[in-house]
Amino acid sequence: MKKSFSLLELILVILLLSILYTLFIPKTKIDNLEELKKNITLQIKHLRNKALIDSKYINSDNKWQKQNWTIKFFRCNRSVGGLYYIIYSDTNKTGHPNQIESLKDPLTNKYIFSSKTCVENEKNSKYTLLTKNFNIQNVNLSCNSTDSLGQLSFSYNGNIYSKLTNNINKQEDYELKEPCILEFIDEKNQKIEIKIENKTGYVN
Repeated sequence: MKKSFSLLELILVILLLSILYTLFIPKTKIDNLEELKKNITLQIKHLRNKALIDSKYINSDNKWQKQNWTIKFFRCNRSVGGLYYIIYSDTNKTGHPNQIESLKDPLTNKYIFSSKTCVENEKNSKYTLLTKNFNIQNVNLSCNSTDSLGQLSFSYNGNIYSKLTNNINKQEDYELKEPCILEFIDEKNQKIEIKIENKTGYVN
């Protein structure tokens, strides 16, 4: 009576188990676009809440609006290529936000910031690098009022602006009067959209 498997039988059993695993065990597939949508949605909600509780209004400063909490999209250096975004309050009102002025990611406690070199580091959230981590090739904002990829700025009073200006009397010209659609397009030309309501800041 045969008491042990031959090498050939053992190989066949392993092969059969491998085929069954491939066919019947569900595999987790990461959808970059859906993951990006969840991250951006969460961060914009966090951004809006931050703007409501952290008022930048200073009656004696006619440029206080420059400090409103903002999400802005950028292109990496040409030598690197790709896109990224940051969330910040321009406290120096220079137009060149730095890491310290950036909001921290509520999930990782890292800065939602990158520079044009688009290099990951320990202090910055990797999720800001749209092309490197999500294969995003283009970003479109239906409400873009800038010469760049676009931005959205949230004020303490709930207003949302598509641009920040040095002239406080001109700021209302950039207030959102209708919902803004953020569109992200990947290397396969697949798209996702995030809609931000102009009156409530609701994100979906």
